[in-house]
Amino acid sequence: MIARYTLPEMGAIWTDENRYAQWLAVELAACRAWNQLGRIPDQALAEIESKAAFEVARVEEIEAETRHDVIAFLTNVAEHVGPSSRYVHLGLTSSDVLDTAYALLIKQSGELILAALDRLLAALKTRALEHKLTLQMGRSHGIHAEPVTFGLKLVGFYAEFARDRERLQRAIAAAARGKISGAVGTYANVTPQVEQMVMAELGLIPAVASTQVVARDGLAEYFCTLAIIGGTIERLAVEIRHMQRTEVLEAEEAFAKGQKGSSAMPHKRNPVGSENLSGQVRLLRGYALAALEDMALWHERDISHSSVERTIGPDADILAHYSLHRLASIVERLTVYPERMERNLNLTGGLIHSQQVLIALAESGISREDAYRLVQKHAMATWAEGGSFRERLENDSEVTAALGDESAKVLDKLFDPSGHLEQVDYIFDKILGQS
Repeated sequence: MIARYTLPEMGAIWTDENRYAQWLAVELAACRAWNQLGRIPDQALAEIESKAAFEVARVEEIEAETRHDVIAFLTNVAEHVGPSSRYVHLGLTSSDVLDTAYALLIKQSGELILAALDRLLAALKTRALEHKLTLQMGRSHGIHAEPVTFGLKLVGFYAEFARDRERLQRAIAAAARGKISGAVGTYANVTPQVEQMVMAELGLIPAVASTQVVARDGLAEYFCTLAIIGGTIERLAVEIRHMQRTEVLEAEEAFAKGQKGSSAMPHKRNPVGSENLSGQVRLLRGYALAALEDMALWHERDISHSSVERTIGPDADILAHYSLHRLASIVERLTVYPERMERNLNLTGGLIHSQQVLIALAESGISREDAYRLVQKHAMATWAEGGSFRERLENDSEVTAALGDESAKVLDKLFDPSGHLEQVDYIFDKILGQS
């Protein structure tokens, strides 16, 4: 089969077929630039454009003898083009093709990852609005703190993934840089105009100062950004895993009919999707480190980066793309249990309202230190012995005296969790209003 360029899905972007298609795109763009500058005749260009093609198997066959992938590729192209192939690769070095084509692969992959982020953002927004006022226990250090809403939790993740999207756009721009500057970047056998024309046609930016290769800082930024996105993925995955714990069970991954959770225990419903995501993100962090290691090359170029990039390019992009789609599916289908959230709010006998009581006592005229002492005394008793935090406060004359004649009504308000909803609209507007 003779390969021509098409925009494939993520899995196909990193095939040999598409990789060579990008090489050919770079070579043809260079030929067109040389033609406009009068170096390649019109007839030769027409022949090159109409005949240039390759077969992956034939390239591999030639490479087995030459031990050089670009030479093998050019030899195969020349078999199709004929005599006019003498103009192909004119003034170029292998890295002109390799680095520029790699930038195209990164750009294609990045665009698909952006689309995956858009799906996840849409899912988070929908579920956040659905549960905007669904009260849930907020936790710090894993311990009950004060009420939040499940919608606030999700809209916070929306904001973080939105920042990830902005980071990725910047990182794609940093990585989408190519070069057509020759063996050591001096344009000795090619002109800067060719580089500018090629990059304009391919939608890339010319490297500011290349050697034989494009400096690897832009690629390091890209792969580090994928790792940061992975960090956000894992943060949400860990949250879902916690919420699905039997003792908590405020939400859980959808469990399909016929699905099995354990070979030994038929009752099991495990957060396997979120656990898988936590594992996959570990790989993304490793790929980022590998990209950072690729930055330090010898002099104008060595080849130590090449094998690394052949691995981390497909692996990191496919993994990030898959992970985002898998997380989006989990969020879209997440089973939420508001009644369990309400139950968990009341587990500690009202201790979660301690700050409201502290503020009210301090505002009544008691020093903050004395107010803290009073509240903590009854809070620790409730921790140790159970019962009602509010009842302990109501039976403390020092507390009721400070709160005034209508202390019962004051406590009603202080222990009303709806007070934590007053600024929910502000937070949603602040986040979604900027989206």
